[in-house]
Amino acid sequence: MALQTDDFIFNIRQGDEQSFELFFKNNYQRLCSYAYTFLKDTDDAEDIVQQIFVNMWEKRQTLTIETSVMAYLMRAVRNAALNKLKHAEVKERYTDVQELNPSTENVTSTVFKNELQKQIFHAIETLPPQCKIIFELSRYEELTYNEIARQLNLSVKTVENQMGKALRIMREQLKDYLLWFIILGSGIF
Repeated sequence: MALQTDDFIFNIRQGDEQSFELFFKNNYQRLCSYAYTFLKDTDDAEDIVQQIFVNMWEKRQTLTIETSVMAYLMRAVRNAALNKLKHAEVKERYTDVQELNPSTENVTSTVFKNELQKQIFHAIETLPPQCKIIFELSRYEELTYNEIARQLNLSVKTVENQMGKALRIMREQLKDYLLWFIILGSGIF
C-alpha cells in the first residue's frame, strides 16, 4: 500500500491504526536492515525501529513531515543509530579510563560532575529570559507550576509551555552530555 505522505499523515492523525499497522508491517524489515548497516546488531536495530514507530504514533497529532514518510523514517533510523553508536563510544571510553586506573574513579567523577555542572549553568544562561526564570523557579526553588503562575502573574498553561521550551532547549544543548547525566545521576531534567 503506497500512501502519499499527506494521506498517510492524515490517516494516522485520525487514529487509523490499520493504516499505521499496514505501513509498519510493510516497512519494518527494510528499516531494521537499514539500522543493522550501522549497528551490526539485530536486537539494537529492531529496538531502534520499534521506538521510532512508537514515537511516530505517539506524536501523530503534531507530526510534520516535509519529505516522503519513508525518507523521514530512514533519516530517523540513521540518526537514532548514529546516536546509539556515539553514546556507546562515550560509555566505552569511560569504562576504559576506569579500567586503566580504578583509583581515579572518584577524581574522574568529580571532574566530570564539575564539567557537567558548568555546561548546565551555561545552558541555563542561554535560555530566553522568561524560560530561564520559570526553569529556575521550578528546579531550584521547587515551586509548582501553579505557584510559578501566581508569582509571575501568568497562566498555568504559559508556565507549562515555557518550561517545555526550556527543557527542549537544554536537552538540545546538553545532548552530548546525556550519558554523563545517566552515569552521574543528575536530576536536572
